[in-house]
Parts: sequence; structure tokens; C-alpha cells
Amino acid sequence: MRADRLLSLLLLLQNRGRMTATELAAELEVSPRTVYRDVEALGAAGVPVRSERGPDGGYSLMDGYRTRLTGLSDAEAESLFLAGVPDAARELGLGAVLATAQLKLQAALPPGPADRARRLQDRFHLDAPAWFRDTDPVPHLASVARAVGEQRTLRVRYRAWGDTVAERDLHPLGLVLKSGIWYAVAAPAVPPDNGPPGPRTYRVSRLLSAEATDISFDRPPAFDLAAYWTDSSRRLESKLHQGTARLRISPRARRLLPMQFGAAGTQALETAGPPDHEGWTEVDLPVETAAVAVGDLLRLGTEAEVLGPPELRAGVAEAVAGLAERYGVSFPGA
Repeated sequence: MRADRLLSLLLLLQNRGRMTATELAAELEVSPRTVYRDVEALGAAGVPVRSERGPDGGYSLMDGYRTRLTGLSDAEAESLFLAGVPDAARELGLGAVLATAQLKLQAALPPGPADRARRLQDRFHLDAPAWFRDTDPVPHLASVARAVGEQRTLRVRYRAWGDTVAERDLHPLGLVLKSGIWYAVAAPAVPPDNGPPGPRTYRVSRLLSAEATDISFDRPPAFDLAAYWTDSSRRLESKLHQGTARLRISPRARRLLPMQFGAAGTQALETAGPPDHEGWTEVDLPVETAAVAVGDLLRLGTEAEVLGPPELRAGVAEAVAGLAERYGVSFPGA
């Protein structure tokens, strides 16, 4: 709405001082021509906007002018919980709302705390997605978020594992952003005849359609989203890690283990034995099935040796021999 944009423009000038039309247009996500019209509208409303030409010119407010129109709307107050993850706010359709809320907060602060808040914003940045991986496309995220907020039954078509398509009516209880991937936590609207009752986790990028219905539902009063996610993550991890590999790793592999294996790699280092005369260390690393573990451990290359169990050591040796044959490499005595 134009009124919201005019307020944002006014707060930008109040909080940041002189800004060019191009800078204002970038912040407001409009064209410079729109900024020119909005500045004229502010002037017509009695706001003393000063215009200066030249390379150091721009728009600014007359000295001493401050607005007190800094009250937060409900949507703006809710968006502040996403202040540390602006990309997530943008995906939820709250990017502009969050920006306005932050401007209002800055305008309400006295000069000292406002300056410190701006310095923190300039010097600390949270980048949630994992390295070297594109974020999931989530065209239905805003619909899911709306259903979560309004407690509306959500009708979805979902691409399940094996590429089968399922249709569900869900009671959406929350959204979780994990390593740049959005998950919806929802309970079936109709309890299943078989399978465990209660909430389940759905990857939002696998939704083929999502429509909030007019049917409301009662949120379970004892449901705690953070507690559910922690418990669910632990259960998944226990299912994935079905065995333990005994490894002998180099000093370089000690640095690689947490990066390539996450919490499991960190845990393995915490219980590692003392280094030998070459600086190598023996560790116990939780791994998935043997087939998956072979591929994971090959990423360590020559910086690790699998000591056990025997079938995993044999699997890695077989994979290495296969690679050697593929590349036409022969070893003495082989």
C-alpha cells in the first residue's frame, strides 16, 4: 500500500539521513520515478523534505524534524521474530513488513541505542543455508505459513518418497527452517487407520499444491514445536546411524571430520584416542548403512583408514580397487 511505503520512506530519511532517489528506490523496491512522486506527496502532507542537487545531493529531513508514527502493526510485530533471517522472512512474504518494523523500531530509539543497533546490523549477518547447495524452491510456503497462523486446515498434494503423489488434509502446527530447507510440521486432519498418530514432518519443497481451507482446527494445547523438532531430529539420527566405523585419521582428517560429518564427526573427535608417532588418531564414527558409509568415508580419501568393522573395511577396499581399475591403475603385487 502507498501509505505504508510513504511511512517507510519517511522513516528511512529519519533514521539514515540524506539518501539519493536511487538508494531509496532500492530500499523500497520501487523505481526512482515512484520515489520522486512519494517525496512530493510527503511535502504536500507537510513533511519538511529537503532536496539537494549535485553528486553529494539527495533527500533529507529538515533539522530537528522527527515523526512519532512508530507503532507496530500485528504483522510487523510478528515479523520481528525473523529479524535475524531476512531471506526466510522474504520467502514467507514478510520481507517488506519486516523492513518497515525494523525502521519503526529504530525511529523509536533514542540516538545512542539507535546508532548501536545500526552498527550491530551492519557487522553481524546470519546465513542459514548450508554451503554449496541451492535453496529449495518453495512456491507454496506463503500458503502454508498463512494456514499455520490462522489455524486453517491445509489441503495438499505431496510428492512422497518414490515419487508417488499423495493428497492430504493437514492441521499445520508450525514451520521449521533447517540449513536453508523449510519443513512443515502437521498432523493429519483424519487420524490414520495404520501408522503412528500425531504430527509428522513434510518438506515444503515437495508440496505440489497447498490450499488453506475455511475449516479451522484446535491446536493441541500441549504441543511444543521446538521440543517436537528436537525429539524428531534425534529419532531420525538414531535411525540413520546404524553402526560405528573405527577409523585411523590424519591431522588433516581431524579438521575435515566435523565439516563432512557434522555432529557425528564432532562427537567422534571428542572421544578420540591420543595421536600416534605420526600424528594419526583412532576414532569411532557413527555411520549409516554399509553401502552409504563406504561412499561417505571415501570423501576422506587417503587421510583416513578404515580399521573396522571388517565388512566396512572390505567395502572401502573393493571400492578403491574398482576406481583403480576404472582409471587403468595397477599396483605392484596386485
